[in-house]
Amino acid sequence: MDALHPRLLVDRFAETFRFYDAVLPELLGATRTRGDAAGPYASWDVGEEGVLALFDRAALPPELRGAEAAGPAAMLVSRVKDVDAAFTLCTGHGATPVAEPTARPEWGPTMRTAHVRAPEGTLWELQAY
Repeated sequence: MDALHPRLLVDRFAETFRFYDAVLPELLGATRTRGDAAGPYASWDVGEEGVLALFDRAALPPELRGAEAAGPAAMLVSRVKDVDAAFTLCTGHGATPVAEPTARPEWGPTMRTAHVRAPEGTLWELQAY
């Protein structure tokens, strides 16, 4: 059962789908469980837990259009084995670099992070500790 997982509402579904479909299996061991690049929905799980879903914003029912913009900003955070490799993988599949891989001892003695923006603009922190 999925207790909680992010669902990204996106405008460029096919491009965003291709990015996550390329990087989630290697970074997190995720398997695509539903959908394809045609949309309007796709999801990935690790084991039996949902880790990410995409939904084409154009497919939202009329009463929800615009409502999603009123909420707080969000960032995806994933623990990965190798921050440098994860950063290279993501940027190689179209993510925009935000912060290069770096040590963050102020966040924890062995913490390393990198930050990218996925094709739709979602900020994603890649971390290892």
